[in-house]
Amino acid sequence: MKEFIAKLPKVELHLHIEGTLEPQMMLELAQKNHISLPYHNIAEVQNAYSFKDLQSFLDLYYLGASVLRTQEDFYKLTWAYMLKCYEEGVLHTEIFFDPQTHTMRGIALQEVILGITQALRQAKRELGISSHLIACILRHLSLEEGMQTLKELLAFKEEIIGIGLDSSEVGNPPSKFQELFTQAKKEGFLLVAHAGEEGGAEYIKEVLDLGVERIDHGVKCEEDKELVKFLIARRIPLTMCPLSNLKLKVFQAIEEHNLARLLKQGACVTINSDDPAYFGGYMNANFEVIAEAFKLSREDLKQLSLNAINASFLSKEQKEVLRQKVQNA
Repeated sequence: MKEFIAKLPKVELHLHIEGTLEPQMMLELAQKNHISLPYHNIAEVQNAYSFKDLQSFLDLYYLGASVLRTQEDFYKLTWAYMLKCYEEGVLHTEIFFDPQTHTMRGIALQEVILGITQALRQAKRELGISSHLIACILRHLSLEEGMQTLKELLAFKEEIIGIGLDSSEVGNPPSKFQELFTQAKKEGFLLVAHAGEEGGAEYIKEVLDLGVERIDHGVKCEEDKELVKFLIARRIPLTMCPLSNLKLKVFQAIEEHNLARLLKQGACVTINSDDPAYFGGYMNANFEVIAEAFKLSREDLKQLSLNAINASFLSKEQKEVLRQKVQNA
């Protein structure tokens, strides 16, 4: 089964590029950019990866992101992830980045975007991996700050396909950003949002009201049976992240995860790695843990890949090419 997963063509739809910052690169960039971290070696960084909840992870995530300073840093980070995609059979990826995490540190938005997109173009050219870029608004910051960021992003509409919403859910309901999402849609951006990881089913309903194309996480949807029926009937994608949910104790054991149960009911669930450097696994590891825990068949795993293809922002023609590759796996 591991061999089958390794060869299975995959599409990743829920990946924070800042969350691919491996400990070694974190330390190297900190040294290069003269940034002081409370860690002196890889083991000390890894020991810090013991999270009790989403916020404890975010604290380390933002600390790690502080070592990213230059266009070259963002290129190096993104290129390392694209090489990992190549190793793991990921043929298309839709990458999140957090503009505010960097601009609030005085990093020019252009530095961030040019570094990321340089690596994405190179990956398309040299590795044959396609990609889209999605800018996420930090929900723990104000609507006004988010609107300002959206305004700044308009200069990069050729590079960015969508607007998302991430960071800590508790106390930051999606409805807080209704005006921003309405404006983003008018500007032609596709919409996604994190919901139902920490927050409950009500938050999932709120992001649906924002007009999103898909829901990132969505594991709390089962709190509302009618919501589950709606998601299944409308084939609204849920970009789930098993190892992330386990590491952040959304579920206490992988056997409690609802991904396989929702898959069997016909929901458009997909497997993703979220912040793999922090959560202990990229795409193949996430597929493996779900396949083993729920004794999924090869056809089940193919369906998860097909769901991701269908949920992606690729063209109909591009989707059909990838679907054929999965069917032939």
